[in-house]
Amino acid sequence: MARRAKGMKMRGLLIRLVLAVLSAMSVLSPAIAQPRPPLVLAAASLQESLSEAARVWAAQGHGRPVISFAASSALARQIAAGSPADIFISADTDWMDDVQRRGLIRPGTRSSFLGNRLVLIAPAAARGGIAIRRGFPLARALGTGRLAMADPAAVPAGRYGKAALTALGVWPSVQGRLAKGDSVRAALALVASGNAPYGIVYETDARASRAVRVVGVFPAASHPPITYPIAVLTTARSPDTIGFRRFLTSPAGRAIFRRFGFSAR
Repeated sequence: MARRAKGMKMRGLLIRLVLAVLSAMSVLSPAIAQPRPPLVLAAASLQESLSEAARVWAAQGHGRPVISFAASSALARQIAAGSPADIFISADTDWMDDVQRRGLIRPGTRSSFLGNRLVLIAPAAARGGIAIRRGFPLARALGTGRLAMADPAAVPAGRYGKAALTALGVWPSVQGRLAKGDSVRAALALVASGNAPYGIVYETDARASRAVRVVGVFPAASHPPITYPIAVLTTARSPDTIGFRRFLTSPAGRAIFRRFGFSAR
């Protein structure tokens, strides 16, 4: 009887051990079945288009990527400071070059896949347009107001804007009358709210807001080509990183960005 009781006790312990293991597996299995989705650092001008691309990717059965939008300069600094992100999409090549020089890009994963146009915007209720050509009277059109721009010293949209105004001979007349934003979306908001009579943003940003309208388009030759490079970072850990990057640069992915006004390279 004692031997039998001892055997039953051992079997009971074994069953409890098996149940504990199964319980632990049930807790862990969702994490195993749902790997961490990619963390993407992306230029502010990609807000609507990239969010839609992430939605479509998730609808295909993948974990929805987590996206942090900001000025490319701020994102590049975050990466240099050790941000554990998977993918970086910049609004120009200079900040991507900076990250690459630091050895923070996975070799063979960088490519340029989007383009954009630079436009002059005004509040939606404003009348008339401005013919953008050499020496056009932007300073006079501003009146007592200021020109909203992303910071030309750091933000790609601001650098493109300064280059265009310089090429057209207008920069000296407005450089002291800027309302600088820390991103292109900040410049957009200044015009949308009526705090600035004019602003320089990407065409896709203007399309994203009903509170502004395009009053002029800058000639493509007046500034460097607006190019969006994408790359996988050396800190990438999500198993979906390469798949999501491949989706973004695929014909299906590029079609999403074209719907939002980008040109696909």
